[in-house]
Amino acid sequence: MRIPRRGLLAATAVATAGTASAQPGFPSRPLRLVVAWAPTGAIDTIARRLAQKLTEALGQTVFVENRSGASGSIGAAEVARAVPDGHTLLALDSTYGMMPFLVNGLPFNHTEAFRLITISAFTPVVAAVRRDAPYTTLRDLTEAARRRPEALTYGSGGVGSSVQFATVAYELAAGVRLLHVPYRGGGEAVSALMAGQVDTVFASPSAAMMGGSAAVLRPLAISGPGRLAALPEVPTFAEAGLPDYAIMHWSGLAVPRATPMPIVERLHAEAAKALAAPDMVAFLASIASLPGGMPPAEAERLLAEDTQRWRQVVALAGIRPQ
Repeated sequence: MRIPRRGLLAATAVATAGTASAQPGFPSRPLRLVVAWAPTGAIDTIARRLAQKLTEALGQTVFVENRSGASGSIGAAEVARAVPDGHTLLALDSTYGMMPFLVNGLPFNHTEAFRLITISAFTPVVAAVRRDAPYTTLRDLTEAARRRPEALTYGSGGVGSSVQFATVAYELAAGVRLLHVPYRGGGEAVSALMAGQVDTVFASPSAAMMGGSAAVLRPLAISGPGRLAALPEVPTFAEAGLPDYAIMHWSGLAVPRATPMPIVERLHAEAAKALAAPDMVAFLASIASLPGGMPPAEAERLLAEDTQRWRQVVALAGIRPQ
């Protein structure tokens, strides 16, 4: 989950644009982009913006379909069964690396079913507390947690949610133990923190620090290679004394593994150009995200590293696949 700096610079990936004519006749019809989650979430919003850009670039409509359920495995399974000709894509996110530890009996091979086209966007994690809490820095929170194991509480979107995984990764990096309080979604966890029902939440900046929550919550640290333009006063985890916390959530695009590489390269080239466009960069900044664009091989290395890290997190959290 340590992101190569070039992975945040979509422009560097545009060099592959020369492959655009390497697969004559592609695309020959509209493309289908399956989002394995419900509408209006971050991955869905980013996928729809990117679909608009790809429609313009490819000359064929890229339409989005939501196929949610079973921790994203329902939509993923549908794309895994699709004809590998580049006309069916999957919008996936970093929770794909968690899937083997959450779902029993996946109907596809987790490591072999897909080839990643690119990472579309990176979203940092922010550690937040209430503004009236006695913790003004991340070090304060960590020292309190070390003094009183499992006395401090954290909210999440439920067992196996990305918020829980992000928090358990903090426990591993800081050598602390917090008490987990699961809710029905990440939004409910943030609301619980605002109401003083839990001590902290490790969530996306858009969930924890935008809108009405900004006046109630105090951000202690943010993940990623540098400070976020939307929250310039918030230090990184490294600046706050926890350099080993390197969690960044991401969203991306994938196709069935057998899709010919010239098609994968064409899709990557067009996606990278779209992600480097000023309006797309501005849109991602507005939702506290950073543009991706890394080439397929690099994206797949990132996913493999994620999956291994989540394996350690699952072991500490005692999560069992359902």
